[in-house]
Amino acid sequence: DLAKQAAAKKEAQKQKRESENKKLPVDPVLRTIGLLQKHFPLAFPKKPSAKVPLKIGIHKDLLERAEAIGLTANEIRSALKKWVKGKRYAECMVAGAARIDLQGKEAGFVTKDEIERANKHPVKLCPT
Repeated sequence: DLAKQAAAKKEAQKQKRESENKKLPVDPVLRTIGLLQKHFPLAFPKKPSAKVPLKIGIHKDLLERAEAIGLTANEIRSALKKWVKGKRYAECMVAGAARIDLQGKEAGFVTKDEIERANKHPVKLCPT
């Protein structure tokens, strides 16, 4: 019957895609971002949701929780650096926008000076 054939074909295609996906290496930075999104969904929203301005010093909050979520300091730094670069983060950085902590609570506001500084200088994270 045609319905069974179509269902079998669809299942075979799904299995093929899954096996192909398993062969592709996962970018470790994207893996880390995925963990941050899992543990802190309000601070690290998934597409298509807009990104939010992060609290200044949020990296310190993440470093305090690094061991509990199974991440190293270097993994956190690399993920944050990637997270705040690019169009989606730049779009959320408007003067007066609330900065968000790991729990999604307001933790300050974006200033015009911060936007100007961000546009002039690349992202730098505290070495600790």
